[in-house]
Amino acid sequence: MRNIVFLLHLISCCAFAGTQTDIEYARVGDHSLKLDLHTPKTANAPLLVYVHGGAWRAGSKSDVPIAKLLDHGFAIASVEYRLSTQAVFPAQIHDIKAAIRFLRAKSELYHLNTSRIGIIGSSAGGHLAALVGVTNGHKELEGKVGESLSQSSDVQCIVSLYGASNLQTILSQSTEFGLKMRVPALQLLLGGQPTEKPDLAKLASPVAHLDKNDPPLLLIHGDADPQMPPAQSQEFAKAYEAAKLPVQLILMPGSKHGGAEFYDDERTAIIAKFLQAHLTKP
Repeated sequence: MRNIVFLLHLISCCAFAGTQTDIEYARVGDHSLKLDLHTPKTANAPLLVYVHGGAWRAGSKSDVPIAKLLDHGFAIASVEYRLSTQAVFPAQIHDIKAAIRFLRAKSELYHLNTSRIGIIGSSAGGHLAALVGVTNGHKELEGKVGESLSQSSDVQCIVSLYGASNLQTILSQSTEFGLKMRVPALQLLLGGQPTEKPDLAKLASPVAHLDKNDPPLLLIHGDADPQMPPAQSQEFAKAYEAAKLPVQLILMPGSKHGGAEFYDDERTAIIAKFLQAHLTKP
């Protein structure tokens, strides 16, 4: 249903210029990694990289609930990555960073402004987006995927929608229902539980990578989320504040895990304002 809504939005969107689907940005062995690029009519539009959710093991780049941001003049690259059923962490981060390098290398071809890039993700995608954002230049997470290794994979701001931030604490914060979701999901992602893979769980935790150079962060989370503990976003916000980094946390009363309210006009305006503040600087 969400895909249908997205397509209808694109058809009716006056600021929308076009979509190019299944652009190969890298190959890993015989596996082709692709992205879809949605562009507004504005030339050299600021670029957003969108990371879909799905418990790290499912989901599709064709699901782009942030499509309304096209109306605000942003281009959106929706990126696929190797799912946890295909490869364990940190393959997912290696892929997303490769996509960012590819987009910078091809900025003239696709008429994009990639001097400043924002990254956005939902749910598991919010976790991956946050991790990409706070590990600019991290050698172990940079990887060697793709052919544009001379390009930067840095991003200049992060939006995490109901995403994880600390895989070392997530299970202790989870509801009984949440544990049913997270335990098998983490088993696939890490190849074991966080207690069994402590070093990998720490490497996969955005809160463990903060330094004074990390980009501005916007967190939006439902305070009644039964799947992804709201404490994950609260913990992340507190860590950012402790590091004296710019952060905004929006807890939505009564909201659960995802839903139309996270992508309505009010939330879109909040996200657009945040992005404009950090991506349209001279």
